[in-house]
Amino acid sequence: MSDAERPGILPCQSIDALISQGAIISQSPFDHDQVQPASLDLRLGSRVWRVRASFLPGRHTVRDRIAEVAMHELDLEKGAVLEKGCVYIAELQESLALPPGVAARANPKSSTGRVDVFVRLLTDRGNAFDDVEEGYHGPTFIEIAPQTFSVLVRRGTRLNQLRLKRGRPEHLRTESVGVDLSNGIAGFRARRHAPVVDLDHVDGHDPRQYWEPLIPQNGQLLLDPGEFYILASKEAVEIPVLEAAEMTPIDPSVGEFRVHYAGFFDPGFGTDEAHGKGSRGVLEVRSHETPFILEDGQTVARLVYEPLTNRPTRLYGDLGSHYQRQGLKLSKHFKAWNG
Repeated sequence: MSDAERPGILPCQSIDALISQGAIISQSPFDHDQVQPASLDLRLGSRVWRVRASFLPGRHTVRDRIAEVAMHELDLEKGAVLEKGCVYIAELQESLALPPGVAARANPKSSTGRVDVFVRLLTDRGNAFDDVEEGYHGPTFIEIAPQTFSVLVRRGTRLNQLRLKRGRPEHLRTESVGVDLSNGIAGFRARRHAPVVDLDHVDGHDPRQYWEPLIPQNGQLLLDPGEFYILASKEAVEIPVLEAAEMTPIDPSVGEFRVHYAGFFDPGFGTDEAHGKGSRGVLEVRSHETPFILEDGQTVARLVYEPLTNRPTRLYGDLGSHYQRQGLKLSKHFKAWNG
């Protein structure tokens, strides 16, 4: 079976080819590091609208629906603060003209999920968030809902990423992920009344203003309803160079908490070949209606592995990464914890 026929996720060189062919179009030149080993970072455009409710376009275009629910428009050329507890829709710089047989799926970037900003991709006449139908031609938009921190964004800020794929493999490999509550500082809980987070300012925020360290008792941690936590996986995570993975919640019937809003792992993450051996998965956890006790090693999520159509010419970390070889780690916006 040729690479063009093999089902799976498209690697970076195939994404580059789609850009060259005009299947992925941008309002401005693509950044040199925008194409990742198995995904494409998407960038905010010039305008964002505060809306009174989330929506799915259904039979309509996104712009038509925005006109119905918009409260006011913000200009991102000079930057704008998006307030926590509010919902926004922003235009993205990238639009799509996918060839037959090629579909896509979006997900928040790791740094977006780790500051509890909930984002979802929207496409014209789409009936589901984040999923792009085969052969879609049209613009892309992003719903942005900051949950814990108000955030400062600008034109070009990257909040989500797109994974292109062809077909669907018959069998997908899965792996359970447990939580590490074994010793010392095992996690962080977000502070409710923190300053704004500038999402383009790397290593620019004092973590003590935003986070409270957590020390488990007897290998247990009590999750309070409505709070947001950063924890780490018990196991090292390794994504083989011929696969990509997505971290997904465990059985929804568990109900008490949700884990991982930003779930894409690119090929090479945590591998010896990409100098990442021993990397842990960072878990974004939000408790729901009732207090819930987590225990060391308890399964909280699953990794779903999907093959690539062929080996990527770049691996995770080749263009620089804040998260290769990570343990328990806050987002790139914060200085290293030294408290």
